[in-house]
Amino acid sequence: MTTSYDAIVLAGGAARRLGGADKPGVRVGGRSLLDRVLAGCRAAGTTVVVAVPRATARPVEWARETPPGGGPLAALDAGLRRLAAVSAGGTATPVADGPADGPADGGPAVAPGGESSAGPASGARPTAAALSASAVPPPAPAPDPLVLLLSADLPFFGADTAQALVEALVRENGADGAVLVDGEGREQPLVGAYRVRALRRGIDRVVAERGTTEGLPLRLVTGELALVRVAARGQASFDCDTWGDIAAARARIREHGNVLDEWITAVKDELGIDLDVDTGVLLDLARDAAHGVARPAAPLTTFLVGYAAARAGADGGPQAVAEAARKAAALAERWAAERDDAG
Repeated sequence: MTTSYDAIVLAGGAARRLGGADKPGVRVGGRSLLDRVLAGCRAAGTTVVVAVPRATARPVEWARETPPGGGPLAALDAGLRRLAAVSAGGTATPVADGPADGPADGGPAVAPGGESSAGPASGARPTAAALSASAVPPPAPAPDPLVLLLSADLPFFGADTAQALVEALVRENGADGAVLVDGEGREQPLVGAYRVRALRRGIDRVVAERGTTEGLPLRLVTGELALVRVAARGQASFDCDTWGDIAAARARIREHGNVLDEWITAVKDELGIDLDVDTGVLLDLARDAAHGVARPAAPLTTFLVGYAAARAGADGGPQAVAEAARKAAALAERWAAERDDAG
């Protein structure tokens, strides 16, 4: 069973090492850093971005720390509060100035039929319904929700890392969080999954001790938590603090072994497509169409395959793409065979 979780992305830093540039909006591979992170946490139920609102490829909730620019701990506090408001439906329970139905002296309210809501009158025989109600066990405590906590400058953060963090946390019942560890053994608290109640308790403790969250580091909370360490795969922990980091990320996605996957991911995100497709099948089809028919047939054929798969509806998925590609490849083979027979 898939574990549900939410996400908070902190995107309101000053980016001093980038000369004050709008770091979440800097593009790597044609997509903003923020959109790349949002794509990585797309399985989250609700995603809150703590920053000034902007256009994003995926729908999110927005929050702002108090005061603006108040630092990562204040931003986390704002993100958790926004998540709580969304979870509660954005409404608050009204509080009356005084009892609405009860007597003015504060005594027990009287239910229909004259019986006090506090229970049957003294000496009265309990009804069967009352005895049955008293035997009902109290409800089980609500599950502790989980939240991904991320910075907005992670160009290579992907859904596989999000899932790995959540799964690591779920496996350790006594853990408060699971954080990514980079290749040099350093914990990355802004690439982690946490139990919401543990974060909330930590923030409340800091406020009780210091009176504020403004200007305080995140480690005042995360440093007191029981954390599971998860080794980063590939470049998942790579963050962009300088223009040199930005240049390195841009160069990496254009490397021969990465460029095609990066491009396909960017196109799917741009078009709002969440579909895993066997690119090898489509490349083979393009080759067969180009060699067996004519070079311009390659892009046109793959387009028609995609269109046919879309007509199959949401239930088709990757299987619909594979089936349409199989039919088109067989047609290209028959087409080429006729040409060869004609000599």
